[in-house]
Amino acid sequence: MSERPFHQKPYGFVEWFRPGEYEWAEETLPGLLGSGASFLRTHLSWAEYLAPGGEAWFDWLLPKIGPAIDLLPCIHYTPPSMSRTGKTSGPPHDLKAYADFVDHVLTRYGRHFEHIELWNEPNNLLDWDWRLDTDFRMFCEMVGGAAYWAQKRGWKTVLGGPSPFDPYWLNLMGERGVLGVVDAVGFHGFPGTWESEDNTWAGWDYHIGEMRNVVDRYNRDAAIWITEAGYSTWRNGELDQVRHFVDTLKANADRLYWYGWRDIPGDVAVQEGHWFDPRHYHLGVVDRANRPKLLARLLVEGGLQRLGDFADLPAPIIAKGVKPTVVTGGSGFIGANLADSLLADGEDVVILDNLSRLGVDENLHWLKERYGDRAHTFLADVRDLPAIENAFADAKAVFHLAGQTAVTTSLSQPLDDFEINARGTINVLEAVRRSGRRTPVIFSSTNKVYGSLEDIRLGEDGDRYTPLDETLRRHGVAETRPLDFHTPYGCSKGAADQYVLDYARSHGIPTGVLRMSCIYGRRQFGTEDQGWVAHFLLQALSGEPITIFGDGKQVRDILEIGDAVRAYRLFLSQIDRLSGRVFNLGGGPQNAVSLREIGRIAGHGIAVDHQRWRAGDQLYFVADTRSLAQETGWQAQTEWQDGVRALSGWLSENRLSRNPHEQARKVAG
Repeated sequence: MSERPFHQKPYGFVEWFRPGEYEWAEETLPGLLGSGASFLRTHLSWAEYLAPGGEAWFDWLLPKIGPAIDLLPCIHYTPPSMSRTGKTSGPPHDLKAYADFVDHVLTRYGRHFEHIELWNEPNNLLDWDWRLDTDFRMFCEMVGGAAYWAQKRGWKTVLGGPSPFDPYWLNLMGERGVLGVVDAVGFHGFPGTWESEDNTWAGWDYHIGEMRNVVDRYNRDAAIWITEAGYSTWRNGELDQVRHFVDTLKANADRLYWYGWRDIPGDVAVQEGHWFDPRHYHLGVVDRANRPKLLARLLVEGGLQRLGDFADLPAPIIAKGVKPTVVTGGSGFIGANLADSLLADGEDVVILDNLSRLGVDENLHWLKERYGDRAHTFLADVRDLPAIENAFADAKAVFHLAGQTAVTTSLSQPLDDFEINARGTINVLEAVRRSGRRTPVIFSSTNKVYGSLEDIRLGEDGDRYTPLDETLRRHGVAETRPLDFHTPYGCSKGAADQYVLDYARSHGIPTGVLRMSCIYGRRQFGTEDQGWVAHFLLQALSGEPITIFGDGKQVRDILEIGDAVRAYRLFLSQIDRLSGRVFNLGGGPQNAVSLREIGRIAGHGIAVDHQRWRAGDQLYFVADTRSLAQETGWQAQTEWQDGVRALSGWLSENRLSRNPHEQARKVAG
């Protein structure tokens, strides 16, 4: 049994490639290798091999992936024409035919692997119809003969793991001699997904110990491999998937294959039937579009060391009588700066975050290093109300900053955008309401609730658009502007905006909304889609081209993060008087700047790539902040030229050494 420390344990993944998935197989390998995986388990279906095109498929697949990674083919599924039931789960009429097929596989493909797995979940009716073989004599004869011959030919054999684990079935395999002719025995376990952690699951140590006790009676040299373990993120549980992976890798087994690499596509039927259970479709560490979930991203960014550091983050322990401030999205750009300001003033802060955005866990570690136990980590997703409720139980105030922040992402993933921004906000409001306390909630909304502003007549002034209306030109867009939700992002944030205001009316919870323009500053991870000021600077500092969508004359008022933090805190300090109010928050006309102007200050001689206009892009938005100033005394203090230069200096010192977005590309290959 493996005694290696956790950080040195090798691991692998399971991925069932279906005939014809050439492109997916090509895309998967770089991601697997980039994640640090040493092993890959895939199936070599006897039934598919003998179907039309099957031989050509496996002739391509196994030589493609075998040389790149330690490959474990699982040989199973009876061809229906050879099955006693006419189904792939039925025993073959000629039991020796299975050994003959294994022999053929070893001859044709054996140079690409060292081990072969003999069948899959043999006590599962969908894989082996034991109703025709109630004492498993046929199975033992079939698999035992194939294992004996494979060992004689020089390959190592793995007995397919039962599901659920059954020590009595395994002991029967020993009594019938099967355990004596295998080099490893598979174990399948999905605690928290299929096995109830409260009832049927007693922990990895207990169940692996059960298996070891049985196997040692018949073959003390046989290894124990976890050939399938996983956790479904069907309820957005990416954090729990990380924790379960770490727990499983710590189990006293010799090898781990995590199930699986990619989410099953929605148009593919699983064994039980199409969408029989949604949990089947969310077991991957990348989604159907090959976008990394948290587990894949952490593995790529720093391997098991980074994963272990993340999983070891402690749950919040708040002293009795302490009333913390909760910052949702507290590891993000604005959230981390706001939390830093509160913590610097001696407050306790609960940082509620799912760490889904690239690099934000660096912000979390920065806060923990600076403030220790007063920065309370609460890792959860706002889409999961039961998971987040406890964070608000004793809160004295809530800043709700967690959200999906990119218009482009909302267009490609509108359901996710709605769940995060709209449902997530209602969940936060409900958690506060259920606490029984009148806890103030300040929400970060967006100027996108005003729509594309196409009715504003514009002229051109050099490198920028400018309103022809003098009031707009002098003061910007006021809160009296009618709401006009455009794009899924505008709709989801707009719905959240209105719910926050209504909870003040309907439930008496002190709430307020800040509709933000573009905020920039230290601790920002900028991309083309969000945080464009920092993104422009990062591209310039790296000598990379800047992409501008449209002609670059579109104007935004930009606000330095320190000024934004002051606005949030001033609003909260007067929430009893200002509950139910909404204010615009931005740099105002004095900090209005076009994309071209930012591009120039980012760096001379930097190449600019112009792309077509994006949906919902406003040609002009400058916030009228007079109402906020009048009610709170707030004013923007940092001129944009000074703020952008300061950000450029900070980025050159803190961001260029490691680009988190480059890490994401490694996952996708």
